[in-house]
Amino acid sequence: MAEWLYETGIGEARAALVADGRILEARIEAEGDAAQPGAICEARLTTILPGKRTGMLMLASGEEALITPLSKDVTEGAALFVEIVRSAIAESGRAKLARARHAPDATGAAPAPALADRLAATGIAVTRLGSHDPDRIEAAGWSELLEQAVSGAVMFPGGALRVALTPAMTVIDVDGALPPAELAIAGAKAAGEAIRRLDIAGSIGVDLPTLPVRTERQAAAAAFDAALPQPFERTAVNGFGFLHAIRRKKRASLLELAQYDTAAFAARAMLRRAERTPGTGMRTIAAHPAVAAYLRERPDRLTELERRIGAPVSIAADVAFAHLGGQISAAHP
Repeated sequence: MAEWLYETGIGEARAALVADGRILEARIEAEGDAAQPGAICEARLTTILPGKRTGMLMLASGEEALITPLSKDVTEGAALFVEIVRSAIAESGRAKLARARHAPDATGAAPAPALADRLAATGIAVTRLGSHDPDRIEAAGWSELLEQAVSGAVMFPGGALRVALTPAMTVIDVDGALPPAELAIAGAKAAGEAIRRLDIAGSIGVDLPTLPVRTERQAAAAAFDAALPQPFERTAVNGFGFLHAIRRKKRASLLELAQYDTAAFAARAMLRRAERTPGTGMRTIAAHPAVAAYLRERPDRLTELERRIGAPVSIAADVAFAHLGGQISAAHP
């Protein structure tokens, strides 16, 4: 039976939907001031974009957002309440602003549902884990999941996926040594599972081997459908082996979290490891320089780590480590 494993980490909340000892879905909710889906925010309409029923908002927090559709009776400078429907999403070189819609019936600002609340709403059992409990998330493959998010590389029997972020869509390339029809079915299944596991949404392209036979294309599409729960829309697999799918996007995928702010992503993972490192006395975290700098710039998180483990913490930068690498040692193992 599937269950959500949930942790309140330092700097993030995290969860994994686990069944039969493996992760089916994962969620990471980083702490921050950015508006999240479901939040009701006070805002002011700063600009009506020409030719569109879209406007630019300034939220009370100081964050900018887009509103669409824009009511005709709302004028520039007007104050209004809005509901956030998609959080801001970082991209290479720029960021997609949060999207909002008018909330005319709102009587005040309200926070977005927290990750724990969203998990409870699924109706699936939720088990809260502490740092002193058995590390069931790690046993199900958490570190491997983080590596997949950072690298975009996902292995499956007979082949591999390469998941790449582009401004237009997330593209999944399927490669392997199996015969084309077999590789297409295995790759489509692996792609559907990866989309679910890495919380990928929006526009998604899956590049399968070229399949001239219609029944082979249909078999690959069926494998994709079986691996990825609804709701989503997709095209048929065309003769060149390309399938286009769309899932409603509300927040950044794990790939976007990992690849557009790798130091922050890796630093929070390091804090998780540090909580679980056995031993007593001073803990020393040796990490990639960017990760070390991120931790030093956030003393409140190091203070929280010290409180949780009951010991002081020091940070050391070491260029020998990759972002998700690093070493944690205790004065008395």
